[in-house]
Amino acid sequence: MATSNKLLKAFELFDLANSKDPNKELFMGREYPKEVLYAIRMTEKLNEFAPDASEVLRLTVRAQHICRWEIPRESYEINRTGYLKWRQYLKKFHAEKASEILEKVGYDSETIGKVKFLLEKKQLKRNAETQTLEDVICLVFLEFYFEPFAREHPEEKVVDILQKTWRKMSKKGQEAALKLPLSQTSKEFVEKALS
Repeated sequence: MATSNKLLKAFELFDLANSKDPNKELFMGREYPKEVLYAIRMTEKLNEFAPDASEVLRLTVRAQHICRWEIPRESYEINRTGYLKWRQYLKKFHAEKASEILEKVGYDSETIGKVKFLLEKKQLKRNAETQTLEDVICLVFLEFYFEPFAREHPEEKVVDILQKTWRKMSKKGQEAALKLPLSQTSKEFVEKALS
């Protein structure tokens, strides 16, 4: 798919905003601001999973965690209710941050509205683009973030999270997940979760 100059400018500004992330992650010998690396991984996974994705979906995927560190998990109660409130607030926060950048770049209100709709995860399982976004989020989590998560939590919780992740994915997403280059330990967890 052709890449517009506006899309490249939006990516540049999303990455610039995310470059202020004080949290760092080392990957392949290079240090990245955590959310810059996450955004790159999301874009790469979308290109692999849905190479014909619309410009709206490509923008959404790149902005998925924009400036997330500004709203730390600890700012909400550390329980299920607090977690759900945090997640709900983040959806709106990411949608607003992305909208401001897209306006600056010169996107029209229809495009911005569609990106906001997707960032707020509306109509999961009913809207094809929302579902593709969710599939890409789950695939990136499984490939890059699942193993560190699994090391820090009891097996019961790890299996539960895997089952919840699996339920959110489409059939195509689940098939792609089974082909990920997971470690033996992660594969065993997936087998347990699916059995």
